[in-house]
Amino acid sequence: MQTRFPPEALADPAMRASEAVIRACVHCGFCTATCPTYVLLGDELDSPRGRIYLIKDMLENDREPSADVVKHIDRCLSCLSCMTTCPSGVNYMHLVDHARAYIARRYRRPIAERFFRRLLAMILPYPERFRWALTVAPLGKPLRPLFRRVVALRPLAAMLELAPARVPAPAQAQSTRVPQRKGRVALLQGCAEPVLRPEIREATVRLLNRCGHDVVFAAGEGCCGALVHHMGREHEAQDAARRNVDAWLREVDGEGLDAILVTASGCGTTIKDYGFLLRNDPAYADKAAHVSALAMDVSEYLARIDLPTASPRGLSVAYHPACSLQHGQKVTEAPKRLLEEAGYRLRTPAEAHLCCGSAGTYNILQPDIADQLGQRKAANIDRLSADVVATGNIGCATQIARFSGLPVVHTVELLDWATGGPVPSALNHLSQE
Repeated sequence: MQTRFPPEALADPAMRASEAVIRACVHCGFCTATCPTYVLLGDELDSPRGRIYLIKDMLENDREPSADVVKHIDRCLSCLSCMTTCPSGVNYMHLVDHARAYIARRYRRPIAERFFRRLLAMILPYPERFRWALTVAPLGKPLRPLFRRVVALRPLAAMLELAPARVPAPAQAQSTRVPQRKGRVALLQGCAEPVLRPEIREATVRLLNRCGHDVVFAAGEGCCGALVHHMGREHEAQDAARRNVDAWLREVDGEGLDAILVTASGCGTTIKDYGFLLRNDPAYADKAAHVSALAMDVSEYLARIDLPTASPRGLSVAYHPACSLQHGQKVTEAPKRLLEEAGYRLRTPAEAHLCCGSAGTYNILQPDIADQLGQRKAANIDRLSADVVATGNIGCATQIARFSGLPVVHTVELLDWATGGPVPSALNHLSQE
């Protein structure tokens, strides 16, 4: 794609990076076939190619973002399916992230949007605040129908619909040591996952310990920054990245780390991109790149080490590949192979490349599109007549559980169970049959 950025604009490293991404696009349109919003809405401006045109015009001409441009950028899920399809290697992720930061600096949203975005940024990255919000959510649930009818309040209705009926008791993240250690890993503590499903972390620690690995939770670590990053709050995301880089490198410089493991693939995609996020920070660029190189999805790491002998459970598993795992990190075979080797009968739904509609805060800020995608995903999964759904991302698990009648678990919970761990709590009914 031809560009005409003025030289003074290209003095900005972010503009230079975006210009290079835009120039890589060859207008082929392959991305439209795999873009969830284009598949649903049929609007070229709600496809990656259309959004690239909008972003090019906005950045190249230093335009103030219009409400229409913001609408189409907001509708992007950042599922990155387009990057898997693209034959030209267009890094759409970096381009749309830059566009969101540009919009956040230069566009004044309506007051309700500003309020909800600020509320999400103040609550979701902080586990204690998030737990408190979920605890009081039942008080507002009777008002959901009213909030749904008022366009400006639909995000509030979506928040209430996503809130679980019961908030699990908090579980402490405690580092563990094993005799005859084979490895030492840091495990991301996370923000939403330990509040909604603490059993995922517990299963991960048990499984890694069984494999002979110490698991450490780094002091000072916090939210990875993905949630605020995808809302255009670039400086907050960079601050989160710096904090975590410092926390993990203290462990590297201490007893050492073989890897930094992540059980929420949305977080993993962002952490693996810390090197790019902090590339212009002289004090952190190299350190962030080192952390990104150490970061791995838990399934990636488990596929590289020896797991204990599994006892087949005889269950059929519908495997949902999270977008952030299959498109963002290109981890496609490891989770499936691990499940099959553990004795599960694997089934993959149709349209496995399409997003379920969770996408971080998307199912709150864009609830109508998210619900359509969630229903479509659940319908494809339910057609498999599987016993359980497995996925590698807490957002996907929450979204799919809203629309499917099947229990939904993390991949690592099934691996833990097959190698000597307890029955996943979502499958407790099996132990009672």
